[in-house]
Amino acid sequence: MKQKLKKYFLYLLSIVVTITSLTVLYIYFPQTLQTFDNRLRDYMFVLRGEVPHDDNVVIVDIDETSLKQIGQWPWSRDVLSNILINLTNAGVGVVGFDIVFAEEDRTSPHKIAKQHNLAIENLPNFDEIFAYTIANTPTILGYQFELNDYAKYIETKAPNIPAIFIERNRNMEQDFVINGKGTILNIPLVQDNSYSSGFFNNVPDPSGIIRSVPLVIRYDGQLYPSLALETLRAAYGIQKVFVNYNELGVTDIALGDLSIPTDRYGRIVVNYRGKDKTFKYLSAVDILNNDFKKEDIEGKVVLVGTSAAGLFDLRATPLESVFPGVEVHANVIDNILQGDFLQKPSWVTAADIFHIAVLSLLMFIIIINVNIYAIVFIVLIALAIDSYFLYYTLFENGIILNILFPFIAIIVSSVIAVLVNYFFEIRQSNLIKSKFASKVSPKVMEDLLKNEDNKLHGESKEVTVFFSDVRGFTNISEAMPNAKALIDYLNEYMEPMSDIIMKHEGTIDKFIGDAIMAYWNAPADVKNHQDKAVKASLEQIKYLKGLNEKLAKENKPPIDIGIGLNCGVAVVGEMGSSGRSDYTVIGDPINLGARLESLCKFYNSRLNISNFMKENLKEQYIYRFLDLVKVKGKSQPIQIWQVIDFGEALGEL
Repeated sequence: MKQKLKKYFLYLLSIVVTITSLTVLYIYFPQTLQTFDNRLRDYMFVLRGEVPHDDNVVIVDIDETSLKQIGQWPWSRDVLSNILINLTNAGVGVVGFDIVFAEEDRTSPHKIAKQHNLAIENLPNFDEIFAYTIANTPTILGYQFELNDYAKYIETKAPNIPAIFIERNRNMEQDFVINGKGTILNIPLVQDNSYSSGFFNNVPDPSGIIRSVPLVIRYDGQLYPSLALETLRAAYGIQKVFVNYNELGVTDIALGDLSIPTDRYGRIVVNYRGKDKTFKYLSAVDILNNDFKKEDIEGKVVLVGTSAAGLFDLRATPLESVFPGVEVHANVIDNILQGDFLQKPSWVTAADIFHIAVLSLLMFIIIINVNIYAIVFIVLIALAIDSYFLYYTLFENGIILNILFPFIAIIVSSVIAVLVNYFFEIRQSNLIKSKFASKVSPKVMEDLLKNEDNKLHGESKEVTVFFSDVRGFTNISEAMPNAKALIDYLNEYMEPMSDIIMKHEGTIDKFIGDAIMAYWNAPADVKNHQDKAVKASLEQIKYLKGLNEKLAKENKPPIDIGIGLNCGVAVVGEMGSSGRSDYTVIGDPINLGARLESLCKFYNSRLNISNFMKENLKEQYIYRFLDLVKVKGKSQPIQIWQVIDFGEALGEL
């Protein structure tokens, strides 16, 4: 029981240490591990593939075909004005520009004439035309925040936004929202004539992949919306935007009745619909030439951007390494329209830790109770089941749980469980081997090592006890020339006798000079142990004939033995002091076995057994009844029988 408690205590300690270590590592999440976790989630996006999206988001693409026909970028602003006019005439809902017009149009006749000091009267100013068009169309301009802490900013002026941002429950001593350091705005003529504008910053994570997009950025103490958020706000005609906080940062952004969950920094995790060109793309040159279907535009959100490689608005996403930046905004808008958000609620950390703990505990319990050859398959099955659970939670419930640490928990807890189990098995094996390696047969040893229930503690158990003694050993020892010769002589007898006992699954207890004490049915159970003890005894007696012939040739004295066998319930177990002990048997049946052996000389017998033995023998032997004796401590007399040989006698002798 004490050994079992130690084992369970070590199991419990190992589980606690494993869970605690993984929890600490998770809480102080190294950035490298975060990257691995993101990569695993990327594979889930790839596995999921393309999903349906809202057809109310359309991209007008400044593609390679448009550049080839219209000319290199930047285009004249009158071209962009015509594109806006054609979109408006087609009944577009709202237009968002994923482009910033930070410089005056260098192709404008007004600009060219001014540069050459020519008369500018009656010359068209493309920037004015573009500004007028923007003022009279449902257009949301784009701009960019400078997020790096440079000594000198490109621009410090803030854009005018008609939206009113209301921050609720914000801790004024903390600010989790991304802060802008400067701005890259449209030229004042264009910017001032717009209804509104939104930033199009896409901030990649340390691995360079865009997995989340900020919906708000703070600049000069004020919040400003992203292009996607502002485009939808304008489309819905909502003026107030609520940004909600808890003690961990931003929880969500409320746009009317719509709640958009974000991370603590006000970023939305993008639920990508698929690879690039998942949304409907219309070439900008087709819009310019009015070569498109009105139903493709009417009432829809149109984003103007580029997929042309030379214009450098290509990003890396979980699904592709080259992805148009404008389509990132399209995905964000579609996420908001459909409401199928991916989010990390404030309780996710606790859920991850619980997930890690449960997996570690389950794997530990399973691994310590299964065959070692099944462990690899169990680990693979556990990884597959947990992968499905995480996949389902991600795409069906929209909850982003950690992927890497549950996988680590499965593997690490399995390895530790194997090591702990191995420790106990090796310890138990070494203990058993140290006690029984020279006492039992290989078959019994194998059974002891396989059967963990075989304990070395004391217990009451039916055993068969064996005592043998060499007759006239005093005279033999005196006849030997020296001690070495005597030892060699004894070993020549003891070794085959011991082998015969172990061959019949007996356990050798000890050698007492020329005597051997052995027993059956302990520590391992031995079926028909009484018969096996008799067989071993008869075989020893028969073996002596050949051994004595050999000794005679060597001019050594012959060996004759007497054997006593008895069976009964005795106490078996580890006995002795804390520093020196042995596994042995004690009790009345043992004492009687020793007396039966000593009576062999009196009755001129080689193998004496008690009636308790005879009553339990299953096979046939030739017996001779010797006597009926009263043993101290027993109320009933004991029958003494001689076993002469194998076989069935005509009658008892």
